[in-house]
Formats: sequence, C-alpha cells, structure tokens
Amino acid sequence: MRKYKLTGLTGTTGAGKGEVRKIFVRHGYNVIDADELAREIMKSEIVLRNIKSFFGADIVKNNVLDRRLLAERAFCDREHTALLNRITHPHITPLFFNRLAELANSGKDKIIFDAPQLFESGINIICDNIIAVLADETLRTERITKRDNITQQQARERISIQLSDSFFAENSDYAVYNNSTIDALTSEVESIIKKL
Repeated sequence: MRKYKLTGLTGTTGAGKGEVRKIFVRHGYNVIDADELAREIMKSEIVLRNIKSFFGADIVKNNVLDRRLLAERAFCDREHTALLNRITHPHITPLFFNRLAELANSGKDKIIFDAPQLFESGINIICDNIIAVLADETLRTERITKRDNITQQQARERISIQLSDSFFAENSDYAVYNNSTIDALTSEVESIIKKL
C-alpha cells in the first residue's frame, strides 16, 4: 500500500498555479515541479538534437536552448505544442518517477506534482487528487503579458492551444477560480487542503 498521497496541480496558463502551490508548500507539501524537470532534460544532447531538427538549428546556441524562441515556435498552435510534448515527455516522465521515489522513500507523505500538462503527460492517472487552477481569460491574458513580456496576441495564442476550462473542471477533483484576491484564493485552497 502506498504511504504517500500524490496531488496533481494543473490548470490554465496565467491562472495563478504558482500562488496555489505556495499555499500547499506552507501546509507541508513537497513539490515535484514539471517545469524544473523540463529544464533539466533540456540539457540532454538527444533532446536538444531533436528540438533543433524540428524547431530550427538556431534554437540552440553553444549547447544552450533559447527558451524564449522555443516558446514562440512551440506554443503558436496545438500541432507544434504536441510535437514538443512528444520530444520531451518520454524524458520527463522517468525523472518524475525518480523524484517521486526519492520523496516517498524519505518518508514524505504529502507530494504535489505541479504540471501544466498533467493530463497530456498521462501522470494524472496515478494522482490521488487533481486540482485545477482557473481564471477569466481577460485576467489571464493580462498576467501572461506581464509575466512573459509578450504581446496580448501572443498570450491569446498560448491560451487558445491549451485544454479548455471545462475540460479542467470536469476532469479534476477540485477547480479553484483565481479571479479575486490572494486572501480569497488562500481561503479556498486551505478549505481543499482540509478535505485532502
């Protein structure tokens, strides 16, 4: 029998997943961060070679990935995003299981997997609970343009290639709507943590 609970944390870009994650950390959860795993595998020669062959040789300079350029090319439509997933997910998944084993073997019983593409990765099937963070599209567009220093058009393109709000809400155990204040968000998330 598993001695830990694995919670999947996902949701739409710009919804404020990072803020929700901070609340979980304050309540003793240990985080596996999909973005960190992705950065780690981007150092792999085979991954960089595949990225260069599909997204252009200029995307890697001196064995260093130009993440901004990759984002422009990979997040312009669903087809390119799916292609990036096919290159990266087979390398990210084993790393995830290594981190999970490390935490579980060290006695950590509350683990959260922070993964924007939780469903696309297939790891959702082993989660005990899934929490989706959502927010109004106008608010998300504003947050993404500030966070990533991109245009509103680019932000809308990124939003359009993601799974829909309804998909996240229907396929998650809890949907958190981050349209208000940090205090309101904290209160909502803490009530979920009590249930978990």
